[in-house]
Amino acid sequence: MRVVIAGSSGLIGTALVAALRRDGHEVVRLVRRPAAAPDEFAWDPVRAQVPERALRGTDAVVNLCGAGVGRRRWNGSYKQELRDSRLTPTDVLAAAVGDAGVSTLINASGVHYYGGDAGDRVVTETSPAGTGFLSTMCRDWEAATAPAAAAGVRVVLPRTALVLSRRGGLLTMLEPLYSLGLGGRLGNGRQYMPWISLADEIGALVFALTHTEVRGPVNMAGPAPVTNAEFTRALARTLHRPAPLVVPAVALRLLIGEFAQEAILHGPRAIPAALEEAGYPFQHHTIGQALSAVFQP
Repeated sequence: MRVVIAGSSGLIGTALVAALRRDGHEVVRLVRRPAAAPDEFAWDPVRAQVPERALRGTDAVVNLCGAGVGRRRWNGSYKQELRDSRLTPTDVLAAAVGDAGVSTLINASGVHYYGGDAGDRVVTETSPAGTGFLSTMCRDWEAATAPAAAAGVRVVLPRTALVLSRRGGLLTMLEPLYSLGLGGRLGNGRQYMPWISLADEIGALVFALTHTEVRGPVNMAGPAPVTNAEFTRALARTLHRPAPLVVPAVALRLLIGEFAQEAILHGPRAIPAALEEAGYPFQHHTIGQALSAVFQP
């Protein structure tokens, strides 16, 4: 299989490229700088320029483009950057894959599609979108794939949860704090923190690429979602460190702003119904298993 990946330099993209190549697939990377390797093609989503040669003979395109939602404090300009960094590449690639006759588009999305106001209610891929900036952005992000679907392309929308890895993401920030005994619950701890191990994130993406019955929204989340309090206890046990602190919700709102309200103090109880129905074999079924695998010696 020939797979073209946009956004291949991040945590998920890097691991996906390596996994596909280990399995014998040909991987081509779209980059926004001059191409510097035989497997690279330069593209410019702002100018809607995708080299025709990049998509020639391609079986699937994977779009992982998007600025980090927690990289900076949110303001009007950064929220626009978050949207533009997702919607613009998606618009361009959705049209390009349809024109090129590519059979599959896997286009990233996020589990915050569901918002954080569902409380204890379990949400699946058939649940409606929530409210708030992240939810609206994810809904619009997914809608931008419509030209590909209209052209008959199989579109998969992985709604990714918190990815557990020591190579990037939340755990790289939390591990030093917990090692110093400064870990603890965030707010009241009752909010859900849907999670997935990096191994299962990559495994599920490869599964979606190679199983043509998988299409539409797919929750990339572990089978057993946990609350923040449960996550805190599991991480403390795994690192053999206490986690005695409580960071009040008001402090998080003051320090971090709107992002804290939408993505830290609230979260959906999302389960991977589509993956389980399709028969994906999870490597890590519980948060304890996932964290043990991440921090194994």
